[in-house]
Amino acid sequence: MQKAKYLDPDTLSKIGPLDVVTRQVVEGIRIGMHRSPARGISTEFSAYRQYVPGDEIRNIDWKLYARSQRYFVKLFDAETNFLANLLLDASSSMTFGSGNITKLEYAKYMAASLAYLIVDQRDSAGVGIFDGELQQYIEPKSTLGILADISREMENVEPQPRTNVANILHEFAGRMKRRGMVMVFSDLLDNTDEFIKGINHLRFRGHNVTVFHILDPQEIDFPLNGVWRFEGLEDDGELVTQPARVRQAYLRELEEFIGKVRGACIKSEADYVLVNTAEPIESVVSSYLLQRMAARMR
Repeated sequence: MQKAKYLDPDTLSKIGPLDVVTRQVVEGIRIGMHRSPARGISTEFSAYRQYVPGDEIRNIDWKLYARSQRYFVKLFDAETNFLANLLLDASSSMTFGSGNITKLEYAKYMAASLAYLIVDQRDSAGVGIFDGELQQYIEPKSTLGILADISREMENVEPQPRTNVANILHEFAGRMKRRGMVMVFSDLLDNTDEFIKGINHLRFRGHNVTVFHILDPQEIDFPLNGVWRFEGLEDDGELVTQPARVRQAYLRELEEFIGKVRGACIKSEADYVLVNTAEPIESVVSSYLLQRMAARMR
């Protein structure tokens, strides 16, 4: 099997407008997966109907057959207009990037690509752009025209100093009147305990949640030498230090931070994806979709 040739993030950043990049990413995802990516997004069954010739045998509920002696197949949300809200953190900390692409640009590409895949399968995608509060919201639609709206709003993002991820999650837990999916794209540099409460609120309301934890490779590995001056991107002041002297302590703190978030997601049955912005976006998204497909088929 030929390995997909993914575009590295630095190359993507030079291609051009967001909608052009999105098409490139989606094409790479389709080639890499060798199957429909849709099944990796909306595979939550919500109802049943009686089996008819032509239905996939694997969708028959055999436990229900044992009780009723009749064949029923599971209906998936792809058949009942799946709805997803993609929430993009546009706070100042997301503007950091050690290469040619920032965390924010990477998150835009990911969110726009997933929105494209969702709408392309005739389901509904909406996008919320936030910092300390919700700045822009595009209501979920299943028409291809919404992709132009999403690209336009993302292109016009103006990052603000502070973020409040938890408040946005609580807001959408109340805003969404029917069960759907929430995808969060953020570096999560916020109050972790409050963020976890927001995730739990969404899950309590029956929504599926995926957290894409976006970090730059320098934030993950901290491979710096010499004397550096660090400036806070969200009005946090500055610090002059030798990174090599604090690297081990930093990595321990990072490991604890990631472990706490991942553990909370596992406990609440939300998906957690740690994203390194040095990795090809198509590879990250394809891996996520394939993992979802595998989990739902167990």
